[in-house]
Amino acid sequence: MKQILVTGGAGFIGSNFIHYILNTYHQVKVVNLDALTYAGNLENLSSVTRDSRYTFVKGDIRDRALLNRLFVEHQFDTVVNFAAESHVDRSITQPEVFLETNILGTQALLDTAKSYWKLDPEDKYSREYQPGVRYLQVSTDEVYGALGQTGKFQEITPLSPNSPYSASKASADMIVHAYYETYGMPVNITRCSNNYGPFQFPEKLIPLMIHNCLEGKPLPIYGDGMQVRDWLYVEDHCAAICTVLEKGMPGEVYNIGGNNEKANLEIVKLILRKLKKGDELITYVKDRPGHDRRYAIDNTKITTELGWSPAYTFEDGMARTIQWYLDHPEWLARVTSEAYRDYYVEMYQGAE
Repeated sequence: MKQILVTGGAGFIGSNFIHYILNTYHQVKVVNLDALTYAGNLENLSSVTRDSRYTFVKGDIRDRALLNRLFVEHQFDTVVNFAAESHVDRSITQPEVFLETNILGTQALLDTAKSYWKLDPEDKYSREYQPGVRYLQVSTDEVYGALGQTGKFQEITPLSPNSPYSASKASADMIVHAYYETYGMPVNITRCSNNYGPFQFPEKLIPLMIHNCLEGKPLPIYGDGMQVRDWLYVEDHCAAICTVLEKGMPGEVYNIGGNNEKANLEIVKLILRKLKKGDELITYVKDRPGHDRRYAIDNTKITTELGWSPAYTFEDGMARTIQWYLDHPEWLARVTSEAYRDYYVEMYQGAE
């Protein structure tokens, strides 16, 4: 049975991944380690709380004593690191938080996994590890910087981050790669395009626009709204991560893209049409500093070498996403009011 440590599992992609892996694989046990910062919402996982294969632990990935205890108790053979501060706007005002969590937290995870998985941890020349172990770093296409009107990011594209957030993620990627080259640690890095789907915190474009539409509030669009991103339905991302864990070559980077390049303004207008609202809700605001104009992912490597490809078209994924938010108004109301923070107290605090 696989013993998997998922860090940041109460966030948007992490919680979707936990749902996906528990639904897809029966012989797994998952420990979710999450510090429950503003975007960590345990209500995302309320349906699996009583699943004997799932355990939640509140904690910080920088806490090495906690990591050591968890590795001893659970004997992990797989680590999937989603834990990261991830909102670009927040990184502009609080860059130090991003450096601490995204870089030093990653190093703490790597060190702990290496010490437990390496067959001879005292021998700095040894590159032998327990069979079947794997560390996977979930990264982002933003580490590559911005593209012009043509071209796509490949795994060999030089890293050129333009925000404190993307710089912290690029730094973490380089540390992960260094642990492969220096210690022979079995690692992978995945770099995904913009995700969307259920449970996404409404500071991101798609859930924010859905929420404001439903409330009849203005829809703020940076600049001219023509920033282009490649969009990936979150369930496709989860399937791709599992594919890399099963088939990926140690030390390799895999880009995960949805083959859906869309301008922000195009997406906003699609949401307006779906929710039968008018364009008068659109409000253009001053562009943020260092806003990359275009991202696009070349996912040829993972599709040809590992056999993964997106299962959802953008139209299907957006229809599912909008319907999910329409079907879960109470989730949206609790998140926007921050009442979701009470869930941890209700479920866990009395047991401490």
